[in-house]
Formats: sequence, C-alpha cells, structure tokens
Amino acid sequence: MSNDAITRVKRDPANPPKADWSRFDAMTEDERHAAALADPDAQPATEAQLAKGRRRPDVRAIRETLGLTVEDFAARFGLSPSLVREWEDGRRWPDRPAQMLLRVIEREPDAVARVAAE
Repeated sequence: MSNDAITRVKRDPANPPKADWSRFDAMTEDERHAAALADPDAQPATEAQLAKGRRRPDVRAIRETLGLTVEDFAARFGLSPSLVREWEDGRRWPDRPAQMLLRVIEREPDAVARVAAE
C-alpha cells in the first residue's frame, strides 16, 4: 500500500491549536445532542448498520463465564496467558482468526479444549 495519499502534520507544542469551548460548555445535554444530530456528516448508525457491524468477542466475559483464571483459560485453549491479558486489557485486539476461535470457544468450549489437547 502506498503512503502517497497520507498527509502527515507535525504540531508545534509551543503553538497548540486554539479551541473555544465556552459555547459548548454553555449548552445543555439536550442541546448538544440536537446539535450533533443536525450535523449531516456525523449521523448516528442506523439499527440496520449496527446489526451488520462486527463486534469483537469479550474475552474476559467468555473466560469468566467458563469460571477460569487467565492461566487456566490460556492453557485449556492453547493460548499464551500474556496474550489473553493483553486482549482483556485492550492493549491488543484479537485478529480475525482469533476472533473466530473465541466465538467457537464461547459456543463450544469443550470441543475446542479437546482439539487443543491433541
């Protein structure tokens, strides 16, 4: 992929951008919401768009539902404990194959554990 279309801007720490937040601060929450909805370039997602969107698996919720520690979860499914911690802490996101594995673990944990033990 070419970087020709990327414009990089270096900000000068001595001259930060100026923003006047006084108008925003003076608005009520309802006025802020109405102003946001009035912006045609920043409309909220529709129900159909949200339904099509992919959601990342919640690694911690899957692990806790199974009643496993990070170490036990990692050992049972052939994963690194440090990787599981990074996923749970949000320092890394599971890539697409890992997301698929986590979805299968969520639905069929015993099957995955059997395969991982082979």
